[in-house]
Amino acid sequence: MAFENTDTIIRFLAGLLISTVVIYLVTFLLGQRRGIKLAIFTAIIGTIVYEIAYYLLGHGFLATVLGGIAWLLALKTIYMMSWLKALIVAVIIWIIAYVIGSILPTATGPL
Repeated sequence: MAFENTDTIIRFLAGLLISTVVIYLVTFLLGQRRGIKLAIFTAIIGTIVYEIAYYLLGHGFLATVLGGIAWLLALKTIYMMSWLKALIVAVIIWIIAYVIGSILPTATGPL
């Protein structure tokens, strides 16, 4: 039982670390010169948004779409960017998170 909890914590922390780095790099490269603390906050908010969507709607397509829209709104608000720029940032982040998640078995995503 304790091993399962440890495994979950390690996966969460690995996913948070990866998501933070990806968010930081993508937003930095697209002109959002903000700190790593904001990237950590954004990664945590993304995780919370998706977990709420999955809890309320199940693990289906609708939960993914609505969770994605909610996370897009959070990204737009946190980084004070336009909807189009937030969408571009989100798509790049999701692609990178998908590739990393495919390579690393402990990576969770997207954000």
